Amino acid sequence: MIPSLVSSSKWHKREPGSSAVIYNGLLRAKPTTNDEKVTTKDEGSNQQILCMKKTELKRQVAAAIQACLDKKAEEISILEMGKGSGAFTDYFVLCSGTNPKQVQAIADEVELRLKTAGVRPTQVEGYKQADWILVDYVDFVVHVFSEKARQFYDLERLWKTAKRLEPSDLKSKPRAGAAAKTKASAHKRDVVGRRKAV
Repeated sequence: MIPSLVSSSKWHKREPGSSAVIYNGLLRAKPTTNDEKVTTKDEGSNQQILCMKKTELKRQVAAAIQACLDKKAEEISILEMGKGSGAFTDYFVLCSGTNPKQVQAIADEVELRLKTAGVRPTQVEGYKQADWILVDYVDFVVHVFSEKARQFYDLERLWKTAKRLEPSDLKSKPRAGAAAKTKASAHKRDVVGRRKAV
């Protein structure tokens, strides 16, 4: 059974004059991509919100990956969906389990880990069959496959234009501006400390 997020007949209906999407009979806000800006009055705060969204999203995806690793998932792949790819999400996390119980355990651990972080999936499909469990978090989707289903559906081939990432790529890199500020404030403390000593 194919989860309905992959089935194009249920996804591509749009509300007229809106950026919302009707999915499975439910109205959902259109997910933003990493490159889209959140509109605010102040451009400076706009950049902060965008940066916070990217950073938080990467943290959530990293937590999902760690949950997969903790339950001994195999062949973990991370696909970053490009803006022009037609994808409805920013990331796919794909992994495999060796048997139905492990496939369910991986999906359970992903849900539990992200639930403790305050994030709940909007939809979970395929749990009972445990052949392909899809856990949808809107900005990213976790696909947990049996080995046979993973080979059959081959999502990496289907989304071959997506950028493949390593878990280390999701770690936040310190900004150059932040490092310069830290260095400047340390220098300022040294100067102030020397003045007090004199």
